[in-house]
Amino acid sequence: QVQLVESGGGLVQTGESLRLSCVASGGIFLSQHMAWYRQAPGKQRELVAGITPNSITNYASSVKGRFTISRDNPKNTVYLQMNSLKPEDTAVYYCNARHTWSLSVYWGQGTQVTVSS
Repeated sequence: QVQLVESGGGLVQTGESLRLSCVASGGIFLSQHMAWYRQAPGKQRELVAGITPNSITNYASSVKGRFTISRDNPKNTVYLQMNSLKPEDTAVYYCNARHTWSLSVYWGQGTQVTVSS
């Protein structure tokens, strides 16, 4: 039902920035908890940042102070501003959505972020 489309990934050098975008459709965006996860090769998918419908945010300790999650409700879009990127940030980044009344989750296709040293 919910479709998520990520964009904005790419190849950058250590210390540079990227801004990921995720456009949601087919759901009720104002009722969706949104999140960014990432998965590096051979590793488990991990939560990077989350944001509630009323814009309460949370971050993994590894990215706190460097990454910022935000949402633009009129555009049904969630962003992940990634600053001071490190090689360990290299992963496929996935957008995630969950309605407040459900534990069912929806995933985007992922966007590759590669940070070279």
